[in-house]
Amino acid sequence: MTYVIYDDAVEARPSNEEAVIARALAATARIDRETYEAARHGLRQAHAKNQGVLKGELVVYDNPPPFAQGLFAAAKTYPLLLRFSTAPGRIHSDRAPSNVGMALKILGVEGEKADPRDQSANHDLLLVNSPVYLGTAKKYLDALPVIEGANKAPDWLLRSINAGARLARAGLEAFGAEPPIMLRAASAPPNHILGETFHSMAALRYGGHIAKFRARPLSPEVRELTGVQADSSDTIQRDLVARFFAAQGAEYELCAQLCVDLKRMPVEDASTLWPDELSPPRPIARIVLPAQDAASAARLPFADDRLSFNPWRCLAAHRPLGSVMRLRQKVYAQSSGDRFTLNGAEPVEPTLLAQIPD
Repeated sequence: MTYVIYDDAVEARPSNEEAVIARALAATARIDRETYEAARHGLRQAHAKNQGVLKGELVVYDNPPPFAQGLFAAAKTYPLLLRFSTAPGRIHSDRAPSNVGMALKILGVEGEKADPRDQSANHDLLLVNSPVYLGTAKKYLDALPVIEGANKAPDWLLRSINAGARLARAGLEAFGAEPPIMLRAASAPPNHILGETFHSMAALRYGGHIAKFRARPLSPEVRELTGVQADSSDTIQRDLVARFFAAQGAEYELCAQLCVDLKRMPVEDASTLWPDELSPPRPIARIVLPAQDAASAARLPFADDRLSFNPWRCLAAHRPLGSVMRLRQKVYAQSSGDRFTLNGAEPVEPTLLAQIPD
């Protein structure tokens, strides 16, 4: 299989992009402040609800070329911190289903960083249980009023919207039609978070190539949870994560899907699904999470108030690509800074897993 060779020309920045990003930053700063006023606590601009924090390891496989690049160049084991979350920027009941996320912080990763201001030895990878996202910075800006409205909506309304959206999506898919991005988000099924497959959605460099990443259940205990509906309660997802890891561990497999065709697998439009049949995802590493207290009274607030996850805290070999990722570079930095300031909290970028409370 012939993979596309990375070149700076794969990114095509619209002439008005900086103005679009500036408007998005102003809007998200206002939303962050309004969220703080409503909750009397600074929250993440997205994925505010913490569903569990886990310590573990990333076991990099002995990968063949061209997958042996960047972080995955050689077989090695790294300490890892993982945060499960739900997507809204406000805290809603788990009775109102939404997309869910898996954020990874891999410790002790040396090498040139994507952002020269990043002085850490950590590599963050942010994944969501959707393979696609709002395509460009402009589409994100246009969607902000809808996202903000959903954040403010009461839970009963979100449940009603979700039920209707699932019916509409099923109807479209029955006729072979691809659901729009916002319908995908609104129709998230009420599934067990641990059985989900998580995606980078947008593209990243993979050394001399271009990739999207995904983490899929590997150990039988989490594979059995795929598609299993969660019981309905306000905190069911966190409760399920805590109960599961109190009794056993889990493993996920990290895969890379390399780009083979920039027209069918574009970099600038994150809303385009990269077909698996065109380029099958290749396993490159394993996430190992032992049994532990994933929702302790000390660990959850520490992760909420002292930690940040940023897609641009990474090796230059895996630099985020495309319009949405360029927007996220500035939005994430601004939002985490606002959160720490509003809460009067000192941010921590850990060097050892021992710094994370048990």
